[in-house]
Amino acid sequence: MGHRMFVAVMPPEEVRGQLERFLEPRPGLAWTSHSQWHLTLTFCPDVDDWRLDELTERLEAVARKHEPFRVRLAGAGAFPSVERAKVLWAGVDQPEGRPLNALAAGARSAANAAGCVPDGARFRPHLTLARLGGRDDATAWLRVLDTFTSSEWEVSEIALVDSFLGEGPRGRARHEVVARLPLGSRERRWWDPPGA
Repeated sequence: MGHRMFVAVMPPEEVRGQLERFLEPRPGLAWTSHSQWHLTLTFCPDVDDWRLDELTERLEAVARKHEPFRVRLAGAGAFPSVERAKVLWAGVDQPEGRPLNALAAGARSAANAAGCVPDGARFRPHLTLARLGGRDDATAWLRVLDTFTSSEWEVSEIALVDSFLGEGPRGRARHEVVARLPLGSRERRWWDPPGA
C-alpha cells in the first residue's frame, strides 16, 4: 500500500485563527483540528514511493502556470446533503474565472500523468469543519456556519500532503506537508524558507 496524499491550498494562520475563534464557543460537534484545515484540490488514495518525484515535478509545473489570486472563506454546506449530513464545511469565495477550479483541474491532470490515480470526486471548493454520522439534519448548524466570513488572503502556493490514518488527534489522520510549490513563474530555490 502506498501513500494517501492530497494536493491542497493551506489557509494562513490569521484565517485559521478567525475560524477557530468563531467555532470555539459552539460546542456540540467534534470540530476538525485547525492544524488540518485545508482546501483539497485533488486526493490520491494510493501513491507509490517511486512516483513521488514525478508527481512533485508535474505539480510544480502546474503551479508555475497559475498566478497567485485572492480568496476567502464564506458560506457553508454539508455532504452528501443537509438532511443526512456526514460532513459540514465552510465554502470559498473566489474571483471570477474560478482559479481554484482551474488549479484543481491542473493538479488532477498532473496526478493522472504521474500515474497517481486521483479519486473520482467532483471538485467543490470547501474546508471540512466537522464529520457527522450521516443521520443528522444539519440545517441549524448551517444557519450558524453561514454567518462566518474570513479575511481575504492570497493563494500563492499549493502543498503536496501525506496523510497518515489514525495517527492524528482523536484518532484522526495526521498530515505532513511533503512539498510547497509556489504559484507563478518565480522559481523556488532549495534554500528558500517555506512561505518565502
